[in-house]
Amino acid sequence: MTHATDRDLVDVCNEADLWDGDLQAFDVGEHEVLVVLIDGELHAYDGICPHQAVSLVEGSLEGKVLTCRAHMWQFDVCTGRGINPASARLKRFPISVVSGRVLIGLNAIDVQVDS
Repeated sequence: MTHATDRDLVDVCNEADLWDGDLQAFDVGEHEVLVVLIDGELHAYDGICPHQAVSLVEGSLEGKVLTCRAHMWQFDVCTGRGINPASARLKRFPISVVSGRVLIGLNAIDVQVDS
């Protein structure tokens, strides 16, 4: 687990503002960060598709599969790993809830690839 100091965190919203299965985008430092709540667990990723820089919040979410609206690239929102193509990855951001506020770390974490 990555630990961040208070100055590395950006307060983006109230936890109650997030709905299960919904996509939200927030400006965090110089990044657009995509936040999704799935089965009660928060996930945060770079909000821009690695294919052609389209905002992923404009895509569709069916179950745990996020599909980019531009060219239908798909990602597992619980892991950030690509489904189609499998070689694609979303950069993950640290996310936590403190006193009902959602905090996102400024530094992206690369998703590890299983060999």
